Amino acid sequence: MYYVPKRNSKRDHCNKTVEIYEDVSSPPVTSENFGRPLTCTYRFRAFRGSPKDWILRIRFKKFKVGTLINGTTCHKGYMQIVDGNAKTDVSNRKEPGLFCGEIEQPQTFISETNFVKIVFHADNFTDQTYFSFDSRAEQQFEVYLRYGQHPELYPNRRGEVVAGSYCERVFRDCRLQTCYVQSAAYPGVYPRNLHCRYHLNTRLPYIKLYIENEEFNIDGQRCENIMTCPMRPITSGSENCPYDYIRIYDGRDESASVIGTFCGMGKFPYSIIGTSQDLFVEFVSSPAGPLLNTGFHFNVGNWPGHVEAAGSKVGTCDWLLTAESLKKSGDTEGIFLSVAHWYPPHTSCTYLMQGLPGQVVRLYFPSFRINRIESPIVPWTGDCGESLTLYDAPRPDDARIIKTFCDTFSRPMEKHDFVSTGNAMFVRFESKTGSYSGSSLYYWAHYDFFNNTRFGEPVPNTACDEVIASWKQRAGRLRSPLNTLVYKQAPPGEDVHCLYRFVTDKRIYARVILTILSVNFKEHPYTPVSCQNCYEDRADKLIIWEPFPGSKSANSSMGVTTTPLPLHLAVQRSLGSCLCAKHANTVSRARPCRVVSSGETLNLQLIVDNAHAAASYFKNPSPLFEARYEFVHGPLCGPPVLAAASDGEIVYPHLEALGYTEPPKRIQCIWDLEIEEKRDIWLHFDSIKFASRHCEDGNIQIYLPGRIEPYLSICGGNVSETEKLPILSAGELGFESLDDPLVIEKDKTRSIRIVFIGSASPARAAFKIAWTGLFHLPKNSDGTLMTSRLTDGGMKSSDSGQGCDFICPGDEALCIPARLICNGVVNCPNVTTNERKFWTAEEKRAREAYSEDSLRRLGYLDALNGVPLGQLNDESPELCAGARSSVGGDWTAPALGAGLAIALGICALGAAWRLCCRKRSPDEESLDY
Repeated sequence: MYYVPKRNSKRDHCNKTVEIYEDVSSPPVTSENFGRPLTCTYRFRAFRGSPKDWILRIRFKKFKVGTLINGTTCHKGYMQIVDGNAKTDVSNRKEPGLFCGEIEQPQTFISETNFVKIVFHADNFTDQTYFSFDSRAEQQFEVYLRYGQHPELYPNRRGEVVAGSYCERVFRDCRLQTCYVQSAAYPGVYPRNLHCRYHLNTRLPYIKLYIENEEFNIDGQRCENIMTCPMRPITSGSENCPYDYIRIYDGRDESASVIGTFCGMGKFPYSIIGTSQDLFVEFVSSPAGPLLNTGFHFNVGNWPGHVEAAGSKVGTCDWLLTAESLKKSGDTEGIFLSVAHWYPPHTSCTYLMQGLPGQVVRLYFPSFRINRIESPIVPWTGDCGESLTLYDAPRPDDARIIKTFCDTFSRPMEKHDFVSTGNAMFVRFESKTGSYSGSSLYYWAHYDFFNNTRFGEPVPNTACDEVIASWKQRAGRLRSPLNTLVYKQAPPGEDVHCLYRFVTDKRIYARVILTILSVNFKEHPYTPVSCQNCYEDRADKLIIWEPFPGSKSANSSMGVTTTPLPLHLAVQRSLGSCLCAKHANTVSRARPCRVVSSGETLNLQLIVDNAHAAASYFKNPSPLFEARYEFVHGPLCGPPVLAAASDGEIVYPHLEALGYTEPPKRIQCIWDLEIEEKRDIWLHFDSIKFASRHCEDGNIQIYLPGRIEPYLSICGGNVSETEKLPILSAGELGFESLDDPLVIEKDKTRSIRIVFIGSASPARAAFKIAWTGLFHLPKNSDGTLMTSRLTDGGMKSSDSGQGCDFICPGDEALCIPARLICNGVVNCPNVTTNERKFWTAEEKRAREAYSEDSLRRLGYLDALNGVPLGQLNDESPELCAGARSSVGGDWTAPALGAGLAIALGICALGAAWRLCCRKRSPDEESLDY
């Protein structure tokens, strides 16, 4: 609201000092001044008190002086407003600029100082040249639009004036509402011929000009006649703003990159964000112009979108984010944000996340929004004006794109893990339009690195399956996946499955030893789960099974392929071994769980309940299990599984393998000697040789079924113990430990395990172990001999399956089948027990009668010539010599036939040799070149 002038000035008074609140008009046209040059100067009376605290508000009610030509020159008249003098802090007295043209609405000039001088000049004064203004004085802080609320709290809100300038100001440590960047004389009409410089600074990047929706009027109109001078909309570009403009630099001075040049009239459509803590703003007005435009006003602050990435910047917005840099920062996850500042058209910002060898990269977006492009520098009407592309590669490779997000059609994916297959991921942001205030794709990206080292060969299209082959590595260690991402990547409703397949070839190794060193499963955090039935309960578990359960005999089958047994069938049949949380205290390095395969394959399956897998194990460095494996039983060892038979032998080294295998430095052989039920076993060493008395050169261990500790251990120092090996009774061989959790409980096959560990050189160790399956004479339930079956014809020759054809000497009533008599191997043990068994007279008679009848039936009795039966061994000379003479006649005809066949074969071979030699004589032989 303007005050009413207290008195009227004399209209013919041109040059004078104007009182505050005085109404001033141009002189009347008279014959003395009509058509002549006229210059009027007006000064305002000085203030009393503290003049620096006052400013002048001058309202131009009418104004028509001169004509504006090309926006730079006033023709035939002008007005100058001089704001300040030599005594004021600021002044434009040296180059005040010129106003000319015409106004239709009142316009106001609000001075920066308490001293103002106005100069009117007309080259040809007529009634078409006139002006009228009034004025009033105000305390400077009362200009609310200039100083805002509580100006006393922010004395430098409008910046610190650079000495000797009119409108160059420095703004330091700006925060919102603490820095007002304004055109000179704001909110009134800005002076002409300005070159204002504003140095803007914030404590943190990114510095932001809060100009969005603020009134902006720089060269918006050259005159008030809309038909003649249409309003100029807010425009950017130097070519579109030739006269008055504001130019913003991304830095401290004019040497920085130009963000944009703006002019026009209206509400500014967007804010502007710099790339650092500094912006430099330049405001220029032409030497001459209309008394119309009111300039600009905006706040300065920083945009909270700056995060120091744990990496190195290799370009304007290109980053190298390495695992080493992230580790040095002490953070487990790195962060980078969408481009939050201005960038020019065709900008490309890249992020290379580079891990160590064996690592993979995970990238996810806790926050992701896709908006339309709101502040483009260059308009774009097509699709994908801005895009974000993820590459599974260390460089942009279109063949390895993981995902592309576009501003026009993509949906954001928050909290979704994007995982590379290698140790690098490349992310590229591209913009065709550029932006004044950041990307339309707003994202907050987290990345981290995971050790994806495998212990075997990864299985394609699986999260953690591996194949561990003997031809890759003979022995090694393994544990639960080092990459804990697998615990949160299982499909919904499915548990985490990791299958480790140990495979070999019997030409290299025939067996796998898997030793579980520790089990460390966590309790379910939400619902406690028992592990009473390891196979059936929904507990975290390890299952060990052989996919070819018949492989014990499959090794000897020719060309027969067996379908692998899947896990669910192994579980249904309760095959293999299962370990869960209840075994955590029983499985340790001091007492590991040791499983030896019977064939060439073994499976280890880790199963984790998906309901708590991520919560319990993701980013948990502790292993769920630790194990070691070893492929053993090379070709020098011979067959690993010896099927149940009445007799047999183990020969080391296996002679057939000596010619085609190169022995390793150390060797381990494991033989499983299967046992028939109700049969004793007599093991005896026919020969044994060790290079030294040290067990390192050779150690033979014999394990009975179900036993962890060896029954017998033989080295070079105790070879003599092999001479007095006791008979292993059927009771001992039937022992199974049902309380030991480390025994594969469901494997009902009984076998004696013989292990040899030592030097692989055949000259270092050699041995031959023979065994015989011994039967017992039939007994009653009280242990006495069943004489009725021996004397009453209860056991006939058809009972060959019982194998009691020859009764061995001694008190144990052991017997062997007929085919083991006189076969060159002593199959009856020399039994000498401390506790001699008592035989009744009836039992003795029945035993002798059965033995005599059996030898008569086999044709041995007549050749004994009265030798007592109780003293005969199965390889006694009397027995075997008589057997050969008694049965020699029966072999005459077959022997003659065999001799004739051999003679004919030799003749045929000789004839063939002569024919082959005649095909090419040495004289006929030619050399091929």
